[in-house]
Amino acid sequence: MQRTALLSASILGGLGVGLGAFGAHALEPTLIANDHVDTYETGTLYHLVHAVLLLGIGILLGQQPGKYLNLAVWTCTIGILIFSGTLYILSIFNLNWLGVVTPLGGLLLIVTWGLLLLHVFSLPHERKST
Repeated sequence: MQRTALLSASILGGLGVGLGAFGAHALEPTLIANDHVDTYETGTLYHLVHAVLLLGIGILLGQQPGKYLNLAVWTCTIGILIFSGTLYILSIFNLNWLGVVTPLGGLLLIVTWGLLLLHVFSLPHERKST
């Protein structure tokens, strides 16, 4: 699962940078005409932030594997694709109805953070000897 997380983080991270640059340059006139510059930028921000989270989960899996982290790889990857993907498509093609799907991706991203929290709570407590 660590390899999956790191591959996903690498691909999604690179894609996030590329789509951000593409939006800022080639798509700018379209995004302005559709009045969705901010929407596209939000998609890019969440895309990149969560690609970094996925990288962290991948690194953590190498040190402290666990069922919550394994699930977090999938919720994060799918969350990025749904949340940012719908915002990109909505912004470019002015498909405002697609905004009703976006919160599903956001929910998966929130679940990812929750799974990370559950993983932390499942770790053994370190006790200092006195």
